[in-house]
Amino acid sequence: MTPTSTQPGFGPLLRDWRRRRRITQLDLALEAGISAKHLSFVETGRSNPSPEMVLLLAKQLGVPFRERNLLLVAAGHAPAFPERSLDDAELAPARAGLDLILSAHEPYPAVAFDRAWNLVAANAAVSVLTHEVDSELLAPPANVMRISLHPRGMAPRIINLAEVRAHFLDRLRRQLATTGDDQLAALIDEISGYPSPDPAPDSSPRDMLGPIRLRGVEEGELSFFGMFATFDTPFDVTTSELAIEFVFPADPPTAAALEDLHRK
Repeated sequence: MTPTSTQPGFGPLLRDWRRRRRITQLDLALEAGISAKHLSFVETGRSNPSPEMVLLLAKQLGVPFRERNLLLVAAGHAPAFPERSLDDAELAPARAGLDLILSAHEPYPAVAFDRAWNLVAANAAVSVLTHEVDSELLAPPANVMRISLHPRGMAPRIINLAEVRAHFLDRLRRQLATTGDDQLAALIDEISGYPSPDPAPDSSPRDMLGPIRLRGVEEGELSFFGMFATFDTPFDVTTSELAIEFVFPADPPTAAALEDLHRK
């Protein structure tokens, strides 16, 4: 028997991305500079797009690099974006820049992670946040969300856990809507299954999260806010999916405590 492929064709994949972005055929055709009839033929499989057309449509829809490769393969073309380890010589400049940024942020914590929130790198100051986390959660492949919200992670030390958990679950769901990543879907299901803290009056998801309040060991209560950064000009799939979370003190006592710990 001849095996049959279960891989969706280019047309259904493109239609799925268009609907995910809530864009009509006409609007996408206008943005891409092609006729709506031609786009309809592409989606129904009556017309096979060139690699250039695939990439044009994917760019207009904001499809991530990894999924652009899948669209190219579905249309019968070779992938356009390589995926390499950060240890690859080709990515040495990116790795050096990443290490420099993380180190320069000390004495404040900072972490780098991939699209599924798997930890890629961290500076020494992160130990202020993770020194009571179960060692199993810190073993590779460590996950930033799991470390933060797992009952054996940082969760018992987070004073406003209900608010923090609601915010990050909402953030993960919005990221899933953008990427369609199965790993993210599994991570959301896992975190949703953690024991829920008693909801606070302000624990509903919102774009702006107030300071994360953490019980210190000797420092008393610590208060932080975060800042998010990505590569502006990614080299490949790997760098396109990297992000850095910078943690800053939200009040003078926390800043002083971090400075003191850094000097020890």
